Amino acid sequence: MELNVSTASQEGHAVVTATGELDLYTAPRLQAALAGLLREQVDRIVVDLSGVEFCDSTGMNVLLAAMKRLKEQGGSLELAAPRPAVRR
Repeated sequence: MELNVSTASQEGHAVVTATGELDLYTAPRLQAALAGLLREQVDRIVVDLSGVEFCDSTGMNVLLAAMKRLKEQGGSLELAAPRPAVRR
């Protein structure tokens, strides 16, 4: 399955919406979107995971790396609406 990623600005923060499967092959799409926002010095990113059906360790590492970089810049990364399988 594929991963679709879109970004939008909303009330002073960025919302990244991902749908599909987040794994070794698709994680670079999410990583690219997050890296672009980090370069723009966005201080708050919300990642909407409601449409993600599967997430492996590669996907988790992308999210953790982005969270770490944002924290170093004084920002925050939040996950929104992960499905039970992704939350686990």
